[in-house]
Amino acid sequence: MKYKVSLAAFLIVSAVTLFSQQDQSAPSQAAAQSSASDISAMEQRMREMEERIIFLEGQVRMLKSEQPSAPSAASAPAQPAETTAAAQAPGGAAAGVISAEPSYGGAGGAASKALNPDISVIGDFIGAAGGNTAPPLATLQPFPAMQMHESEIGLQAIIDPYSRGDFFISFGEQGVNLEEGFITFTALPDSFVAKVGKMRSAFGKVNTMHNHVLPWIDRPLVSTNLVGGEDGIDDAGVSVQRILPAPKGIFLEATAQVFRGDSADVFKSSQNSDVSNVDHLRAYKDITESTNIDLGLSYARGHNDLGTNFITQLYGFDATVRWKPLRRAIYHSFVGRTELIWSQRHEFPSEQRAFGYYASGDYQFARRWFAGGRYDSSDRSRFANTTDKGGSIVLTYWPSEFSQIRGQYEFTKYAEGRNSNQLLMQLIFSLGAHGAHPF
Repeated sequence: MKYKVSLAAFLIVSAVTLFSQQDQSAPSQAAAQSSASDISAMEQRMREMEERIIFLEGQVRMLKSEQPSAPSAASAPAQPAETTAAAQAPGGAAAGVISAEPSYGGAGGAASKALNPDISVIGDFIGAAGGNTAPPLATLQPFPAMQMHESEIGLQAIIDPYSRGDFFISFGEQGVNLEEGFITFTALPDSFVAKVGKMRSAFGKVNTMHNHVLPWIDRPLVSTNLVGGEDGIDDAGVSVQRILPAPKGIFLEATAQVFRGDSADVFKSSQNSDVSNVDHLRAYKDITESTNIDLGLSYARGHNDLGTNFITQLYGFDATVRWKPLRRAIYHSFVGRTELIWSQRHEFPSEQRAFGYYASGDYQFARRWFAGGRYDSSDRSRFANTTDKGGSIVLTYWPSEFSQIRGQYEFTKYAEGRNSNQLLMQLIFSLGAHGAHPF
């Protein structure tokens, strides 16, 4: 190492001397260009310097060749702690230590995820203040003071190039429920897409949404009174959908579903042939670069709890308008929603008809803040001349993409003339990779 330092210093001093001599000789050469002796002397000194540099380069190569070939401790790669400890152990039993780094046949660490699905957990905590006891016949019941409303575990993965699997298991305070679990075949002929398993039906908009993607803490009255509430039309069956050709840039999608026939208090199967079916037609259109509209028609038919000879039919219309300016998309947006649902329930001796709807709007006024409102009106499917009405004001704050805090004031006027006022608070948080829900 000392030779290297001395040699480097000598090279630097020699170079500085050469350049200084060149600088000093430049004026003399300019003053006496006709002096051939000075030029010859300069050329001689340069040749001597060249020979000296060549000699020093040879000395450097000789010093390098004399160094030992073993790598130094500083340049040696770091060894795992287990191997180092084993090398210091008596007898040097390092050969018996198994590396903590798993081997994947040369595929690298990314292969460890090849056979593991994306796992996510979503927590939904709700607190409530105020509220009055609902009438005995009312479908909607006030929230308790505090509850861990739902903990949803999602398992999602690509099965093979032709299908994917999705499972959503919800844990409540009193039990476990398979909310959805199905396989989707994405490579069928003629652009068909099929699902097999347990799934939420394609009836309307709110019925397809999980709790954590709702823009409100609760579901509208029409969903609670006519479509089974939180569980909704959620059953085991088969679903087939296809995008249909349409003019003028319209996205048109048709869905047909057949289920076992058991969905909350909406449909009830008394025998194997008592299946239910759901049909949905969706149309989507971009109005401007910032605005689009989404329209849907739905139909559902199945047997009810009175027996095989009694049918319940549901008709639905939904509309969604979205506004999201491209230049200010992260700061301002608006979504308007409405659903209208008609119910025809066969009973003895006559048929019970009911109608309900909701209308809501949600406006984003800052990057993480949203404000909205909703108006509800719905008959009850099992009782004539019973109409519940209500309204809500909602304020939502998103600390990040993985959590949200929501407050909601809700007023409900039941058909019996009893009023209810509730102040609700919701905290939703997400862990892991949760796949996107349908748009």
